[in-house]
Amino acid sequence: MPQNVKKISENVYEIRKEGKMNVPIKIFASEKLMKDIEKDKTLEQAKNMAMMQGAVGNVVVLGDAHQGYGACIGGVEAFDTEKGVISPGEVGYDINCSVRLLKTNLPLKILEKKKKEFLNKLYEAVPSGVGREGSIKMSDEELKEIFKEGAQWMVKKGYGEDNDCIYTEENGKLENANPEDVSQKARARGRTQLGSLGSGNHFLEVQKVEKIFDEDIAKVFGLEEGQIVIMIHCGSRGLGHQTASDYIMKMEKEYGYKHLPDRELINAPIKSELGKKYLSAMACAANFGFANKQLITHRIRESLKKIYPEFKAEVVYDICHNIAKFEKHKIDEKEKEILIVRKGATRSFGPGRKELPKKYQKTGCPIFIPGSMGTFSYVMVGTKKAEEISLASTPHGAGRAMSRKRAKEEITEEKLKSELEDYGVMVKAGSIKGMIEEAPRAYKDVDEVVRVSHEIGIGQLVARLKPLAVVKG
Repeated sequence: MPQNVKKISENVYEIRKEGKMNVPIKIFASEKLMKDIEKDKTLEQAKNMAMMQGAVGNVVVLGDAHQGYGACIGGVEAFDTEKGVISPGEVGYDINCSVRLLKTNLPLKILEKKKKEFLNKLYEAVPSGVGREGSIKMSDEELKEIFKEGAQWMVKKGYGEDNDCIYTEENGKLENANPEDVSQKARARGRTQLGSLGSGNHFLEVQKVEKIFDEDIAKVFGLEEGQIVIMIHCGSRGLGHQTASDYIMKMEKEYGYKHLPDRELINAPIKSELGKKYLSAMACAANFGFANKQLITHRIRESLKKIYPEFKAEVVYDICHNIAKFEKHKIDEKEKEILIVRKGATRSFGPGRKELPKKYQKTGCPIFIPGSMGTFSYVMVGTKKAEEISLASTPHGAGRAMSRKRAKEEITEEKLKSELEDYGVMVKAGSIKGMIEEAPRAYKDVDEVVRVSHEIGIGQLVARLKPLAVVKG
């Protein structure tokens, strides 16, 4: 372990403020997870994040953290709204990559009998893979409306139910989204991609609620053992990626990068014209991501009714992973509004937060920690402890343990298929290469990530989900 990393309590480490760092770093991980974290540049990137102008509180590194573009994935940072900056690299290229969980009335016996048929229907209904087009094409005017209205636009047009937005973070719509701040190139990339998964670690997974840890909270969430649920993991597709690229170039041209610890952390002051435009464009891309997931939800309902006419699917919640948002938190014992940037991290709000749907204000927000095809996924709930110690954040998944390149070198198609068969998981993917890159062995131990978060108290266990069938991006 590097000399400057100190263990301060069980599963909690610290890198004290030193050199050009403006804030210290808190790491929430077990010794086992730390060994993975130390294999790449995660902690170096966290130190670079701590040098950012206007940073407050501390940088948070979560148990699923690994090296990313500029900022580590599994990293969280808070900024003073007057003195702070906003960096597209800290938000990430996949703006509003997020997870939505649907609870269904599909009987397990029917799914087991027709698993292949169900999987094929989902694969046909929800396009996946690099460059795949979605199920509808938008005019420029419609796209602008989606940038402003998000999932709410989809529901108004008949692609969903009213409760879908109620149980989506920010009601499926970020405010202050000006379509004029999104480039024509970004619009062109997004126009045909609504209703599609994309590639990488994105997926559509049919799961069984295998174990309930907290009966009372599970009841509020509408979950019970043996129930079939569907998890959707995707983001803003090419539109979000292009938006990040556009503003990285603009900020570099405007401000340069020689003053930065890493060129990939190019940024603009939050209060600057360029900073405001990026936040607006990011909100547009986030709203596109919400709309994308809403259309996928509609297509799932439509397609599975063809096999099981009584099929129903209700949104438990939809929660963001790559986003920057203004929130109120206690910093140095004083509550103030700050800009929170979560990259590969999940919001963990405890009971009482007015940002949550009324139904969840007594429990805290639902949190979803997805596994990787052959491994469990988890439902957790937000906590007051997370608000106190981790900037109201917890992990967003298992986190990569090996690069995609290494996965392709070490994992064979035959071995992967054999492993998934042993797990009892049926998979349909656009390419074998994509499946291998996202194989379970390419990721950290999700059970360990969840255990640590639960024991520290930055998320509380509610339920464990077993994968049954997966459409892979």
